[in-house]
Amino acid sequence: MKHIPKIKLYGTKTCHKTNYYKTFLDEKKLPYQFLDVLENENHADELRNLYTNKKLNFPTIIIGNKKLRNPREAELHKWFEKLIHS
Repeated sequence: MKHIPKIKLYGTKTCHKTNYYKTFLDEKKLPYQFLDVLENENHADELRNLYTNKKLNFPTIIIGNKKLRNPREAELHKWFEKLIHS
């Protein structure tokens, strides 16, 4: 059985890139936590603390300990293959 690291998606419901990543994760049937940074200030603070500039850099995907900032589809596939199937 494969190990699936914890996946978090920081973004907003109105962001087309965030929605793209949500669809990607849903289609892959991967469990993830969606953290809306506009509706929840705690989620916004968590995201700011991931970056030294303290900005709301979304969408950001966390896979285990790997942080991906607005990754291209090929990069997304690469990291999911590497981290989930290892």
